Amino acid sequence: MKIMKNINSAIMMLAFSSTLLAGNTKELKLASPNGTQEIAFYQKQVSPSVNELYYRVDYKGNSVINESRAGLELDNRIWEMALGARDLKQPACWMDNLEVDSVAYQPETNITWHPLYGERSTVHDHYKAATLYLSKKDNSGYRLNIEVRAYDEGVAFRYFFPEHPKAIFHKVVGDLTEYTLPEGTKAWTEQWAQAFFEYLDINDIKHPVERALTLELPGGTWAALADADVDDWCLTKYLASTDKKNTLTSVMYSPVDVVTYYATPWKIIMVADKPGELLEHNDIIQNLNPPCEIPDAASWVKPGKIMRETTITTEGAIATIDFCAAHNIPYMLFDWQWYMPCTSHDGDATKVVAKLDMPRVIAYGKEKGVGIWVYVNQHALMKQMRELFPLLRQWGIVGVKSGFVQYASHRWATWMHDMVRLAAENHLLINIHDEYRPSGFSRTYPNLLTQEGICGNEEFPDATHNVTLPFTRMINGAADYTICYYDKRLKTTHAHQLAASLVFYSPLQTIFWYDKPSFYNGEPEIEWFENLQTVFDNTKVLDGAPGKNITMARRKGQEWFVALLTNNNGSAENVSLSFLDKDKTYLACIYTDGGEKVKTKTQVKCTYLLVKSTQTIKFQLKPSGGAAIRLIPVDGKEMKKYKAYKGQKL
Repeated sequence: MKIMKNINSAIMMLAFSSTLLAGNTKELKLASPNGTQEIAFYQKQVSPSVNELYYRVDYKGNSVINESRAGLELDNRIWEMALGARDLKQPACWMDNLEVDSVAYQPETNITWHPLYGERSTVHDHYKAATLYLSKKDNSGYRLNIEVRAYDEGVAFRYFFPEHPKAIFHKVVGDLTEYTLPEGTKAWTEQWAQAFFEYLDINDIKHPVERALTLELPGGTWAALADADVDDWCLTKYLASTDKKNTLTSVMYSPVDVVTYYATPWKIIMVADKPGELLEHNDIIQNLNPPCEIPDAASWVKPGKIMRETTITTEGAIATIDFCAAHNIPYMLFDWQWYMPCTSHDGDATKVVAKLDMPRVIAYGKEKGVGIWVYVNQHALMKQMRELFPLLRQWGIVGVKSGFVQYASHRWATWMHDMVRLAAENHLLINIHDEYRPSGFSRTYPNLLTQEGICGNEEFPDATHNVTLPFTRMINGAADYTICYYDKRLKTTHAHQLAASLVFYSPLQTIFWYDKPSFYNGEPEIEWFENLQTVFDNTKVLDGAPGKNITMARRKGQEWFVALLTNNNGSAENVSLSFLDKDKTYLACIYTDGGEKVKTKTQVKCTYLLVKSTQTIKFQLKPSGGAAIRLIPVDGKEMKKYKAYKGQKL
């Protein structure tokens, strides 16, 4: 809960008193452990009565964020008067009369931890930290700390309000944080979480855009603006400044009411040489969230694949459970309309529609090893959540997909994250759908397996959109893209869809979204889905750029899974296998678009060849196409069954 995070922050503040204070220094300067990332905070007096707080960020000695304003705007006047402080002078901006008192530097942190699940089984949390202390000298009792961390992957900072001596409530009405970037910086922008992308000069961002915001800087450097630990805050977006060139401003969806002590979310600026490194380094978001709050999570939080049952009937459910059991899919979902009306406050999610025998379906699923999920709309969640969640657990339901939830305002953000907490109390897994984007909350509450917040296959996007997502949206974390394999409305090839199920990380990976068991006609490449893992021990981005292509490799145990996606135009791609164990031979199960030569409706060609780490596999990907590879270590006996790869283009 947020109160625990505030307590933890207060304890850290006490610990800071024993750290090295920088005397009368008014500037905080901090470099990452390897020295590549640097951040500085300092104050400037712009007039006799006005101080402004600024920061800047460098990467490898070059400016990424030029001098930019920092801070928050507060409107505490009513609370001040209500609590007896009725004669305080109101500055034009709440930050104006803050003064820097001191700077403290903390010992370097370098720890390793193991998440319950993730894109990697080992996470390194390595950073240097410092705090800038400010206060007002007008007898108001107001103080503000700037907590800063510098990682080798990027920098992060947040605002911390120490406990106010007179218990004055804080009303944050604006985020003054700006990002002044080098001239010529371009951004991959979305106006909402499920939108398509616009590639814009940052000065042309005329409407607030989503985070993570991926930036292409002049000279070839890449950056991303993101956030972390946002469960008690509102949605913040980015917008071009109307009076400062090359500057993005922060746009808060709503005011935020604060009871001190209180820490705001972390603001993250990731910087890298290649766009794929931004995705490889997204553990920084997890590291900036509190550890797991569910003591027994490992015993019941189980990632896996899931298939939707589309008919909402007992017969359809039995058939789908049989299909799931046969193809190694551990979960089945009843989407909307298993209770009615599902988009109205008059709906009752404790009563199942007559055509569906829910007890029979749940019992049959348990017999077959398939857990049942149900969709619940916000209307029912608002009205019935505290009654419904214990009831669903009593029924034997394993997870809830929450739909059309509001999340952007402070009120709804806290409501939604409390929903995840309540689900955890009832041992229910969660998949949040629609606009919500993650910021690392699943580290703290891993029963939140995944969320949408992505323009996925429900919208039937094209391939160029799909190869933009890994370098933008996927920086935030897991996304329920909803793979639609057999649907005729797809704008990509079937091999592209196979590869997408690996590229778009989701501990709960939805496959066959619009499909039925009857659509399957023995297509051999379905073995890819049968063997696909949804959480991994290691992840590497081997190649790619937004809008062009991506090649990704993920390892689970000794097996590697590799996926290639290309854009609408197609491309030639080479996959170096240097990431493989040098002492082993691997069987490469390769799935490509075979065209009319393959006599199945999906036209996916399955090829099985022996490969080694010294080799490079060559592909000619069709327009809107892709390829998927499963790499399995094999011994001498197994090797005799297959031919070696000879460098041919696949």
